[in-house]
Amino acid sequence: MKLNDMVIISVDDHISEPPHLFSNHLSGPALASAPQFKTKSNGTNYWDYQGLKMSSVALNGVIGRPKEEYGMEPTALSQLRKGCWDAAARVGDMDVNGVAASLNFGTLIGLDGLMFCTAPDKTHAVQHVQAYNDYHWEEWCRAFPGRFIMNGIIPAWDMNATVAEVNRLAKLGCTSISFNENPTKRGLPSVHNAYWEPLWKVCADTDMTINLHIGAGNPSPHASDESPIEAWITTMPMSVSVGLADWLHLAALQRYPGLKIAMSESGIGWIPYLLERADYAHMQHHAWTHSDTYLKGLKPSEVFKKHFYSCFIDDAYGCRNLDLVGEDHVCYEVDYPHSDAPWPDAPEVLWRSVGKLSDALIDKVTHLNAMKLYRFDLFDMIPKNQLTVAALRAKAKAAGVDTTVKSSGGAAPLAAGAKPRAVTSGDVAAMFRNHAEAV
Repeated sequence: MKLNDMVIISVDDHISEPPHLFSNHLSGPALASAPQFKTKSNGTNYWDYQGLKMSSVALNGVIGRPKEEYGMEPTALSQLRKGCWDAAARVGDMDVNGVAASLNFGTLIGLDGLMFCTAPDKTHAVQHVQAYNDYHWEEWCRAFPGRFIMNGIIPAWDMNATVAEVNRLAKLGCTSISFNENPTKRGLPSVHNAYWEPLWKVCADTDMTINLHIGAGNPSPHASDESPIEAWITTMPMSVSVGLADWLHLAALQRYPGLKIAMSESGIGWIPYLLERADYAHMQHHAWTHSDTYLKGLKPSEVFKKHFYSCFIDDAYGCRNLDLVGEDHVCYEVDYPHSDAPWPDAPEVLWRSVGKLSDALIDKVTHLNAMKLYRFDLFDMIPKNQLTVAALRAKAKAAGVDTTVKSSGGAAPLAAGAKPRAVTSGDVAAMFRNHAEAV
């Protein structure tokens, strides 16, 4: 196989929600109490949700900018590539990047979809969740069949409404939902609490994959405010290890053997050691921890191979060790429009990791595993020969998709005129705080 022959599905990308999200799908009191898109006098956009003010765009939605301008910006839709919030433009950006299909997480709603838990008045919050799902389904997925994998959200604070919404989503054709690997961070019970039993059951009954996005629950720690920011960025994917270790011991997985858990933006190279460590910890300690009450005689690594899936952007080490990770449980991600995303060069970056694999393994990692995980019959919707890297890039060229790097003001983390120095974790943390205060 050659690079241009690959068919690529990205299972982790992001949407910066447009101003009309709720107005297109709600009216009356439900619309009046929904998040409202607003613009400050300085041009900054934000959402106002019943008095709670939230940034409107991805905190580092920097695709298409000079790398020197990466940082907390942009703060307005006008500073983003249109593909961040417009589905038609996104398809063009996917074409030029050689990406056949994409699964997206929201920004306003949180990576776990649980932003609505914060609503002071939840009278219409379930309708707000439904409106977001309708927007995602109608304006992204159904508008461009074969190009987007539906990723729904749930009203997790109301279990009856959650079960009803999962069933409604399943009838639409949705095959996955976002969730938080540690819902206690949202003021909800832990995943080990009986509260979640109806969710596990309805997801098993509908064959609904549960997506756990890094950073939604357990934080990604950094050593100190003086640590270089790249040290923090380096370890961010591995922060999901805390959630994975917890979920490996989730008793519900033994009650519902068909449950599928996808770790979004996780990387894969670190997983073999975690599984090895989990098995050792179980062997060494189970006599006094009584862990067989939830593992039922299985090793944690065996639980992983039955239920869990992971993805990567650039992970040659992990791809050389697919036998230890599980060749049927690895997918690819681009992370558009975030700063880690290799746009418009995803095929070239991906090839560094998979280029030496067999054609069969390349197909699994690039698209077949994702198609199976999300029950996404891509080639029934679009002929395969129209979805290769070469075919999509030819389509983008004919359409005149512009990939010119464009400045839009930048977000230099250092004060103007300051002597250049290494950016620290503290610098970026301060940028987050200052941005939140500005909103």
